[in-house]
Amino acid sequence: MMQVDQGRLDEAIARRPFTGVIAIDVGDRRVLERAEGFLHRAHGVRMRADARIAIASGSKAFTALAILRLVEQGDLRLDQPVRELLGDDLPLIDDAVTVEQLLDHTSGIGDYLDEEADWEVDDFVLPVPVHTLTTAEAFLPILDGFPQAFPPGERFAYNNGAYVVLAVLLERVTGETYHQAVQRLVLDPAGMSQTGFPPLDALPADVALGYLDDEGDLVNTLHLPVLGNGDGGAFTTATDLHTFWRALLDGRIVGRETAEAMMRPRNEVPDEQMRAGMGLFLHAVHPVLTLEGYDAGASFCSWHIPETETTVSVLGNSSEGGWPVMGVLRDAIGDAMAAGA
Repeated sequence: MMQVDQGRLDEAIARRPFTGVIAIDVGDRRVLERAEGFLHRAHGVRMRADARIAIASGSKAFTALAILRLVEQGDLRLDQPVRELLGDDLPLIDDAVTVEQLLDHTSGIGDYLDEEADWEVDDFVLPVPVHTLTTAEAFLPILDGFPQAFPPGERFAYNNGAYVVLAVLLERVTGETYHQAVQRLVLDPAGMSQTGFPPLDALPADVALGYLDDEGDLVNTLHLPVLGNGDGGAFTTATDLHTFWRALLDGRIVGRETAEAMMRPRNEVPDEQMRAGMGLFLHAVHPVLTLEGYDAGASFCSWHIPETETTVSVLGNSSEGGWPVMGVLRDAIGDAMAAGA
């Protein structure tokens, strides 16, 4: 069984300090649970283990799965040029870019939020009023004007804009909003009852505010879309994450063949110590599935070890607080896998 050095974990929690939830679930048992810091600092509301916390880019997997459901249903094709659905919109996207290349970050399209550029997590990156971003279609003015960075299919380059384009395709094929489509195609079949896209300007009482800094009351409301969209912004719980991984591997969201295609390593991502699948990432060496997210007010990672039905999740509701904790748990996972546990 995976062993966590509690002393190192305590030190990592104190270092930033960490605010959020840490959980390890094995099968039907929760073997480690920590709720640290505050759900709402100004009101002194302590964090709770069932809090709903933003997972930033971790929710790209939901976008990928919704698209792949449409592929399974015959409403989309992986080799389909996205121009067929975009029409005259986003003319700088190469006509040869396919749905699959958007999914696996090889499209080469210009990225509205290029994380390899001079980007800081607390920047105000959105050039339109954030309260207007309630659908994927509303992102079209933000996505426009970025030329291709390289020819489609040439190489891997992590791309946020690609996943918003996928959300636009999702809306055009289904006739629903992105959020409605993801709910119907992914969250409901998975049984993820505590996962969704609450508005940042009206968060319910059980949803953690996202803090920019380790201290103080500054939150991320003006830094992000009022509703998360294709490239990130869902809120979930540690329990729902374990539910997600099990549902994915049980074939309850997409078929097993599709899930296996998502989990197949396609590209090395050495800077992140990971390998890229299609809508999912994997540990650099071991057969461990990974979701990761980083944004204003969110530092998140969830690992799943299929062989032992083990889910390790860190849901941080501050920009940087989760990273020391993730380092400790990543080491514990690596040690356990190397030992064959």
